[in-house]
This record gives sequence, C-alpha cells and structure tokens, in this order.
Amino acid sequence: MKTTLFLLISLLIGSAAYAGPRSSTSYKVPTETADAGGQRVTSVSYTNDGSVGGVAGLSSVAAPAETNKAGYAGQLYEVAGLQLAATPSTVNEGATRQLSAAQLLDDDTTLAVAANSITWSVMAGPFSGISTGGLATAGIVYEDTIATAQGIFEGLPGTLNVTVLNVNTDDLPGYTADGLDDAWQVLHFGLNNPLAGPTQNPDFDGHDNLFEFIAGLNPTDANSRFQIGSAPVPDQPGQMNIVISPRLPDRTYTVKWSPTLGPAAEWKSLTSFSVADDGSTRTITDLEAAGPRKFYEVEITKP
Repeated sequence: MKTTLFLLISLLIGSAAYAGPRSSTSYKVPTETADAGGQRVTSVSYTNDGSVGGVAGLSSVAAPAETNKAGYAGQLYEVAGLQLAATPSTVNEGATRQLSAAQLLDDDTTLAVAANSITWSVMAGPFSGISTGGLATAGIVYEDTIATAQGIFEGLPGTLNVTVLNVNTDDLPGYTADGLDDAWQVLHFGLNNPLAGPTQNPDFDGHDNLFEFIAGLNPTDANSRFQIGSAPVPDQPGQMNIVISPRLPDRTYTVKWSPTLGPAAEWKSLTSFSVADDGSTRTITDLEAAGPRKFYEVEITKP
C-alpha cells in the first residue's frame, strides 16, 4: 500500500513538472509556467498568454500628491469623504470662481466628480450664489471676507472656504461712490446708515464726515477734533511754530500761509520750514515768519 501511494504521487508530480509542448503541423504551444510576470509566445498565426501576469503595486509622487494604480484586475475601495476645491482659493468681489469636487477614498486617492453632479449651496459669507455647474459668484465686500460653499454628492457633504477680496474701497451697496472708505463707514456707522454720508455731521462738531474721514477722526465723537495752533519760537523772533494734531502716517500735511483772510486771499505753501514729530503731534516751524503778519492753514491729503 505504501509503495503504490508513493508511485501515484510521483506520477502526478512528474506530470506537472515535465509536461511537454503541444504541437501540430499548424501550431506549437510551449508548456505554461507558473511565474510572477507572465509569459507570452507568438507566431505568425496566433498569440498565447501562458499566465495572467503579475499584479503591480501603487506608484506615487509627493508633489503634487498623485497616486497611480497600475496592473489591477479590479480595485475595491470605500469613499471616505467629499473634497471640494477652487484654484486659486481667492476671488475678487463681484467676480466668479469655478468650484470642483472629488470623492476622497480610504487609500487617500480621489475620484473626480462632475461639478454638475453636486448639489451646491452657500453656507456662509459673501457668495451671492453658486450655479448648478459649481460657478460661485462673489458679492461686494468692504474688507477681505471668507465665504463658505457646501457640496453634497450621494448624501456625502463637503465644505470649502474661499476668500472674497476687497478690491474697491468705495463700492459697498448703500455707500457706493460717496468718496468715503467703506470700511471706515461700516466701522463707525454699520451697514446702510444714512448718517454715514459724506455731508452728514452726526456729532454736531462743525465738521462733516468727509473732513473727519480725511483727517482720521471719529465722526460720532464731538471731542474728536483736528487741532491747529501757532506759537513763537523762543529766542527766534523771525520764526513761528505751527502745531497740528492728530498726525497720521498715511496722510500728507501741507502748511500754507497768506498775509490776508477772506475770499480774495492767496494761499501759498511754505518754502522754508522744518518738521518735528512727537507721537501724533507734528510741529512745523516757519523759518521765514518775519513780517507784519501771516495767517496759516493746513491742507490734509489722504492717498
């Protein structure tokens, strides 16, 4: 019994290991082999693949992050999330930006999803709307502001933040083209406040909002004033100090003088002077103040 069993096994093994090629007058097929890479044989009349071939792995590159699946007969995966994107992730106010979407898989690869297959909506911020094709339209803002879009595909949601850039400082609805910076008006008056107009004087201090904006004052505080004064320079009878406050670094202050007052006065810029700053106070010294009298005014310019 033992001898017979041994002979049967030997015959089976020998048959698998030493099978010969198959041939006829028309073709010849070599013995198939079990190998990792597969084997192909050809002739004028046919091609034969002796095995299915090897199974390749994943190829990847770090930047930009990409993964290529090669040589898979089939691929199993699970969708882990919905990934939204916009390139770039900023948009000028009033302009549009195309949004895109992809399914994020559990192996950190992605499958692109057509934008018109996504259910789009505005979650928060200054997007005035998003089309069915994922084209987002930015609203008008008074400062750079985050807008949040949401997309849903097959019940799975994703969100995306896009920064809406403030490119025009005087275009906010309610304050459009009135000569005042929208951010300044919103800071002091909020949105759509009629008291924020350039000719309004809500604090009754004698200066309208346009002047207070240019001078850098608080238009709702009567104690917030632009001050100008003059004083002789000790031991320098031919000189005069003109002191102004507040002085802001992004304003230009030009001192002018006239020998008379009234509608017919001719104001001229000082040609010989020195400047000294002490915090928000500036002292301009007129080095040619000699004469019967001089009247001074200060011209403030905001770029």
